[in-house]
Amino acid sequence: MAKPRVFVSSTYYDLKHVRSSLDIFIESLGYESVLSEKGDIAYSPDVPLDESCYRDVSNADIFILIVGGRYGSESSGGDKKKSNEFYERYESVTKKEFEEAINKDIPTYVLVEQSVHSEYHTYLRNKEEENISYAHVDSVNIFKFIEEILSLPRNNPTQTFEKFSDIEIWLREQWAGLFRELLKRMSDQKKFTELSEQVEGLKDINNTLKTYLESVMRVVSPDESSKLIEVEDKRLIEKYRQERIRRNPLAEYLYRRYDIGEKDIISVLESSKSANDFSKKISEKIKLPEIKGQLTDLFEQNGQAPKDLNHMRRDLGLTIFRKSRKKSR
Repeated sequence: MAKPRVFVSSTYYDLKHVRSSLDIFIESLGYESVLSEKGDIAYSPDVPLDESCYRDVSNADIFILIVGGRYGSESSGGDKKKSNEFYERYESVTKKEFEEAINKDIPTYVLVEQSVHSEYHTYLRNKEEENISYAHVDSVNIFKFIEEILSLPRNNPTQTFEKFSDIEIWLREQWAGLFRELLKRMSDQKKFTELSEQVEGLKDINNTLKTYLESVMRVVSPDESSKLIEVEDKRLIEKYRQERIRRNPLAEYLYRRYDIGEKDIISVLESSKSANDFSKKISEKIKLPEIKGQLTDLFEQNGQAPKDLNHMRRDLGLTIFRKSRKKSR
């Protein structure tokens, strides 16, 4: 039977005892723990080591991030080598693993050492000061990382800890709640299926009543009926279009991740000339230029995303986007 895969992300040397205890705890629940020091990650010889870690993150079912006093090694995609400066900015491997989990919408749980969390509040009150010495962290990037985590709109439950029992109690409660929620969804899905069947029957009745009403209006008020019927038909078509877009997986992702609604998505779809143009206009619509690159990567790396985009185009009666072909020399 398949077991849930739980990826544990953190720096190693300062948190190795916590990681070891977490490994035992996860396995005791019948889950499969994924920790780099156990050899659980298959490293590819043709890519940097950290790229293999990101790949395994994307294959996990649950992601646990532990934030301690060390920020960690720089990711392979960094533009410069890490220096020993406390305020030097760079992207760590642990941070990139977390971003991969968030981008894949993997259920994520964040644990922060109590001492680090306490100093984080000191940092917030002294952001612009660079002459402050912090006792429990080796880089200001840790505080910036925590700030980024807490600013996310969702999928960022965070808990502080002083000893491992704090972690164990919190995760047991969280996963028990998650299991209960899944059971409830299964029950709700059955009710939803039954309700959908009833709705389909009501749609047939509604269409029949609509036909009767239009016939009556044409007899009672022939001059105004055509215009009124046309207006109502357009309204119903627009509502239907919005509903189809709302149910599209790509549209759901854009709404959850960037809080952009179906009306804006329809507007961008109708004015876009390519998938790249769609990414650009979405980023302009929500005023976040960096989103263009994220969406472009999504369309290139996720085979389903371009299909979902074209499904929305078809639902709107628009021509689908063709993949651009490289010119042969």
